[in-house]
Amino acid sequence: MVALCALMVGIAKTGVPGLGILPVPLMALFFDKSPGMLLGILILADVFAITYHRHNANWGHVIRLLPPAFAGIIAGYFSMGHLDDHQLRQIIGVIVLVMLGINCWRARTKDEDAPVPGKWWFAIALGFMAGVTTMMANAAGPVMVIYLLAMRLPKMEFVGTSAWFFFVVNWLKVPLMASLNQMTAESVKLNLMMLPFIAVGAAAGIFFLKRIPQKAFSTVVQILAVAAAAKLLF
Repeated sequence: MVALCALMVGIAKTGVPGLGILPVPLMALFFDKSPGMLLGILILADVFAITYHRHNANWGHVIRLLPPAFAGIIAGYFSMGHLDDHQLRQIIGVIVLVMLGINCWRARTKDEDAPVPGKWWFAIALGFMAGVTTMMANAAGPVMVIYLLAMRLPKMEFVGTSAWFFFVVNWLKVPLMASLNQMTAESVKLNLMMLPFIAVGAAAGIFFLKRIPQKAFSTVVQILAVAAAAKLLF
């Protein structure tokens, strides 16, 4: 299961962002302390993503989002300190379902007509939301999708900006996850064993970036993610 999730994370990071939500509930179903275990995989996949998209980031958006995202991470950290594994699983399930709902709303709204503001408070609100959801569940992808779509970024710049944002944010989470005992020496060893699967996924993501029929693929991914998230709740 970890290898499958590592493969999907690799694909999501370099070319098919919609796939990134599925490993979150899958890991939570099978493992305690899944946020920390998944974080190590995400960080390794981030390296592949920023290497390929090293010239594609819009740093203005990255810098604008980081302060509120850090505030959200701190809020998520203190919340996690009061939760046991069962409660955290349920919260992950709720977060995934909410994020999928947001993503569904976004998909039903044409980009050029989306009623999404581009004011400074919009970046603060979504940055904070991204920080909370990424700290508690590694599930901030749909939030970033909404923000970057509102900014009307071209596809390559869209993926590159997201890649660099999560590369920075995920490293900020490491000491906090370690202090919560979510990341351990054993989980890091397992993460390193997943490098071949992450690499294969990253290569596949680059291949599929221009070839995959995104709509059908995203539909299947979201159906599976809903099923996994529902399992976490019950």
